[in-house]
Formats: sequence, C-alpha cells, structure tokens
Amino acid sequence: MTQEAPTPSARQTELLEAAYRYALAHGLADLSLRPLAEAIGSSPRVLLYLFGSKDGLLQALLERARSDELALLERAGRPGRPTGLAPAVEHVWTWLAAKEHRPLLRLWAEAYTRSLVQPDGAWAGFARATVEDWLGVLADCQPPSERDSRDGAARRTLALAVLRGALLDLLATNDEQRLTEAVEHQLALLQA
Repeated sequence: MTQEAPTPSARQTELLEAAYRYALAHGLADLSLRPLAEAIGSSPRVLLYLFGSKDGLLQALLERARSDELALLERAGRPGRPTGLAPAVEHVWTWLAAKEHRPLLRLWAEAYTRSLVQPDGAWAGFARATVEDWLGVLADCQPPSERDSRDGAARRTLALAVLRGALLDLLATNDEQRLTEAVEHQLALLQA
C-alpha cells in the first residue's frame, strides 16, 4: 500500500502560490531561495522547512505548473467538447497562442528543456509527463474508433508535434499570424 503525501499546511499552500507567481514572472533557471523568499514574504529557512529542500520546492512548482497547464489544455480541448482531432487542435492552438498564457508556457518550455538536459533531480520526468498529458487530452477528443487505432495514435502524435513546434517558435518569435497559418495548413491536411 502506498503512503499518501501529507496535506500541505495553509502556509505551505500560500507560499507555493506566491512562489509560483514569482516563477511565472522570473522563471526557474536562476532561482535562488534568498531573493525568492524576500519577494514572497518568507525566509529561506521556512521554505526549506516546508518543502524539504530547494529541489523539493522546484518539484512542487513544476507540479503546480503542470497542473495549471493540464487543466487549461483540457478546457481548451473541450469548449462544447469538439469531436475529432482537428477541432481539438484548433481549440488548443487558440489557447496556446493567447498572449495571457505566455508566462505559463515560457515556464513550461524552461522546465521541459531542463528535464531533457538534467534528467535527474527536481526536473526528473517532467518532459515525459507533459508529453503523456498532451497526448491524453488529444486522445480524449478522438472518436473511440480512431483513438484506439494505430493510425489514431500516429495522428495525435503528429498533431502534438505540430502544436509543440509552433508553440516553441511562437515563444521565440511572437509571430502569431505565421504560426497560426502553419497550424491551419496542418489542420487541413489532418482533415483530408
């Protein structure tokens, strides 16, 4: 039997939310406990006590970001519950391209990359888990006959590759019009 994690205290939840807002604004790459603690009204000692270590805090922040990302992706994938992969990709892309989501998506890109180059420690498994998250959202939008087929798996994998590539390019260039046109072109091919 696995042991459940203890319920976080109100203070731990409050500090995690404040640290998450800080990470959205400043990223995680150069996260230092002292400036973070000062910015969120705490101390490095309290953060270490509540989260066990800097890696423990990073893991909590990554889980928090992943939770937000997945909740938003699931909502983007089902306004009126689109039937089929193409409508789902269109809705997800609209969500990804929205300027208000850029801080979360920059944080996601940073964590994804760090997970690839530093596969141990706080970043362990983040990239793989988000791939599975996104594929799950897309699979849920496919009709069962397509979802459960080998071709359906290939189609959602291709859709994910296009969305991720376009997202990374968007974060690098802010060229929303060009990338939206590219995603729409891929959608036309996906529907053919």
